[in-house]
Amino acid sequence: MPNWKYKVGKMRIIGMLEGVSFLILMGVAMPLKYLANMPLAVTYVGWIHGILFIGYCTSILLALAGGRISWWKSVMAFLASLLPFGPFVIDRKFEADEDRERLSAGRTNG
Repeated sequence: MPNWKYKVGKMRIIGMLEGVSFLILMGVAMPLKYLANMPLAVTYVGWIHGILFIGYCTSILLALAGGRISWWKSVMAFLASLLPFGPFVIDRKFEADEDRERLSAGRTNG
């Protein structure tokens, strides 16, 4: 099996960024589009959110493929990414995985 260097911590960071971008898209850009007639807000924020969403989904797959997270947690993370506050809620589930990863990295490096 390949030596997967992908970390759960990176997935968590991308998840937080994706969650923030989703909230900005829904809470700022959409009202600007419909209430202030500024459709470019959705265009730019939508692109940023789309890139972060793809990055988050990719990071979930890499963490799953590397054995860093379970199949069930990867499904929950994906479903959470479809909800406005989902990435923030699911992030707590990955703290233990990240801690376990740090401990095993400390044993192999030290």
